[in-house]
Amino acid sequence: MEQNQRNLTGATSCVFLLFYLFSFLPLQAEDGHRLWLRYDTLNRAKVSILVPPPVRGGHENITTPTMLIAQRELQLFAGADSVTLRIDHSLPDNEGFTLTAGNGRSFTICAHRDIGLLYGAYRLLEQLHETPGQNWSPESLTLGHDAPFFTLRLLNHWDNLDGTIERGYAGESIFWEEKNSQLPILNSQLITEYARANASIGINGSVLNNVNASPKMLTAPYLNAVKIIADILRPYGIRVYLSINFASPMALGFTQTADPLVPEVAAWWQQKADEIYKLIPDFGGFLVKANSEGQPGPGDYHRSHADGANMLARALKPHGGIVMWRCFVYGANHKGEDRVMQAVSEFKPLDGMFMDNVILQTKNGPLDFQPREPYSPVFDQIKRTPNMVELQITQEYLGQSRHLVYLAPMWQEFFNFVKPSQLRGIAGVANIGLDRNWCGHHFSQANWYAFGRLAWNPRLTSKEIADRWLRLTFGSGPSVATLSQLMESSREACVNYMMPLGLHHIFKFDHHMGPEPDGFKAEYPLEWCPVYYHQADSAGVGFDRTVSTGTGATAQYRPELARLYEDLNTCPEEYLLWFHHVPWTHRMKSGRTLWQELQAKYGEGVTFVEQMADRWQQLKPYVDEQRWREVDERLQQQVRDAREWRDVCLGYFSQFAVK
Repeated sequence: MEQNQRNLTGATSCVFLLFYLFSFLPLQAEDGHRLWLRYDTLNRAKVSILVPPPVRGGHENITTPTMLIAQRELQLFAGADSVTLRIDHSLPDNEGFTLTAGNGRSFTICAHRDIGLLYGAYRLLEQLHETPGQNWSPESLTLGHDAPFFTLRLLNHWDNLDGTIERGYAGESIFWEEKNSQLPILNSQLITEYARANASIGINGSVLNNVNASPKMLTAPYLNAVKIIADILRPYGIRVYLSINFASPMALGFTQTADPLVPEVAAWWQQKADEIYKLIPDFGGFLVKANSEGQPGPGDYHRSHADGANMLARALKPHGGIVMWRCFVYGANHKGEDRVMQAVSEFKPLDGMFMDNVILQTKNGPLDFQPREPYSPVFDQIKRTPNMVELQITQEYLGQSRHLVYLAPMWQEFFNFVKPSQLRGIAGVANIGLDRNWCGHHFSQANWYAFGRLAWNPRLTSKEIADRWLRLTFGSGPSVATLSQLMESSREACVNYMMPLGLHHIFKFDHHMGPEPDGFKAEYPLEWCPVYYHQADSAGVGFDRTVSTGTGATAQYRPELARLYEDLNTCPEEYLLWFHHVPWTHRMKSGRTLWQELQAKYGEGVTFVEQMADRWQQLKPYVDEQRWREVDERLQQQVRDAREWRDVCLGYFSQFAVK
């Protein structure tokens, strides 16, 4: 207990934050812990902080901890002659910054708020260190004003209070560890490193616990720990949020029910919100998974999602907090309905009935983070309630931390259909754990980085992001071009060796690693079973979701796409088996039959992974030994896994396709 208190006290001090920056020095072993922040200490730049004089009757303007972090980062790592950090209230109040270059090697970063100065500092450092040997000039840099597109740029951590992480593949939680039922033990140094990494890419919020939330999260010992985490993250511009269990007041013994329309229940949540904001004045709000996969919710009392969300929203609204209500809802109330249609069925009738501080958080696809899905039609159907998209950074269905799969092309595909302007924010299910390299696979770090960059600017291309991450992480040698090409193609290869042409959800049960196309368990809901999704029989394969003969899911899309997806002859082949049950002899655009095309796609996926492993062998002279070896081990496993996917799936489907 005493050690825990010492950690918490030290973590809250600005002095700790500043002196801790000295620990970010070059490491002897290239273990990946420094992520994309592999800066060498230069100790050259003179960094000045300028704040405007206080306005008459207003608060005194001071140098904040955030400004001091920006100053220290630049002093240690910039390699410039001088940098001026200046607060300028004439600039837009949008977390952005303006970067300008002066004579020689001098720069000025201006921002309305201190966090803009920190973001500008990291952007300058990133550009300076992209260039080999510091051979840069102001003319080679991107200058001018830059600001984040999305106001909400959040990581969702599915971390449990016992330290485990649901769908986490890089070790245990960096936030939570329980030993002998004592108070949570916090590693303040690691959390500071986490904050620094997130600030460097513009992430401004963290949901600290699993959406399958424990009611204990809202008890005093854990809220006190959340306060300490919030104090560490705050100078880096990161607000904390919590996932909550909807039945918490009942589960903790304070009420007899969790019915959102019962006054005692609403009063408990109001009191709990007051308690949280007294500890954490800038607390962001609640993330809620309700009435899905066994989680409690308002439906348990025949109340609507709007009833439940609005009760929580009323408790948070006086404090400026928000409710992020997940649309990942399926099951009990939709017996016999196509699972991919159930979110629209649940939420479209409620559109416009939510309070203005409620945001609906929807996965990018209508099913569950598959290697490829069409976008969720929720984004077409919900027009009067704010939306935010939930992406998965941790590769639950894409080889987890054992496969090299760069996800930015998948997210860019989503933004080709859903305009960023339709969204209030963006959330990513984090891939971060206690592994020394944070993400399990060194290349999985690129997905954390890419999420932050796209949350800041969704107009960036996946290639631009990959190239920058590679230069920052592996240097600017000859490996960059080769690795960039491999990263860009890796997601499509994963689709090919796992589930090409719109096949989906044919993973092994529970852990979702490896193929099980024959999967069926009578004790499981049918919509959890692979055979439900591929529908293979002697006539063909695929899920008929047409209006004319199937479930009618195509009608949930906007009219031009509904018509496109409805017709077998116009449906894009990458979604073909998602929307249609297709004869094995159907002629594809390549001229091959469907069965031949499936064989070709599985083969292409395996061939690409084999070539990727071979190319990595050739890059050994250009990569440090430890990271080269660890990536090589994962690539060899990926080759074995891709071959297993090909052999198992083609072997299974051949019993139907081959007469």
